[in-house]
Amino acid sequence: MKSHSFQLLDVSLKKVAAVLIVSGIVAFSGPVFGQEKAADPQQDTKQGTEQAEQAVTESTTDKPSAELPAMMSVEYIKQFCDAWNADELMTKGLADSEWVDNDGDKGFKIIQLYRKDCPDSPHVEMQFERQDNKAMCVYAGKVENPDLDRSADYEMFADTDRWIEIGNGDYGPMKAMMFGRLKFKGPKIEAMGNMGPFKNFLLLFGHFPSDPTICP
Repeated sequence: MKSHSFQLLDVSLKKVAAVLIVSGIVAFSGPVFGQEKAADPQQDTKQGTEQAEQAVTESTTDKPSAELPAMMSVEYIKQFCDAWNADELMTKGLADSEWVDNDGDKGFKIIQLYRKDCPDSPHVEMQFERQDNKAMCVYAGKVENPDLDRSADYEMFADTDRWIEIGNGDYGPMKAMMFGRLKFKGPKIEAMGNMGPFKNFLLLFGHFPSDPTICP
């Protein structure tokens, strides 16, 4: 028969053992239930792929050249009428000199344009009429009049690099024509008498951003 003191010691030891066991369970379960769930490698791969695809999409979308029209395309030349009609030297000057009235009796004057180094590309056309004593641009787009009246209408062409230089104002129309950098067919004497408005017109080619690396 155990003594009373021994029984008390035995009970104390059992309590200590129980505490240790419970502590061990808690300590063991801590890393499993107390920490966040480990990342799923497949989920990480999926998220990385989606982020990469989004980055490629954003970088492609942000490229300005992807949104620019080809130089001398229909989309490009459609911008010109408003700019022409806002320029008093062209609208008033070409009316006062009666440039716009020399239309071959068809009611409007024509300028057709193209890039010489894009020989297979369609030309573009601008049309002008006298309205309220001004030479107004009334059309800019695809060619509507393939047969030009050489005594009244103009056909202008140059290499892409020359169009860029002319549009940037690197030299004026007189030098461009004298050195053969800008060529045109039409009434040359009439053109020579309107160099001021003609210069402003050529500067429009530096006003509108375009992609010169592709042909229309």
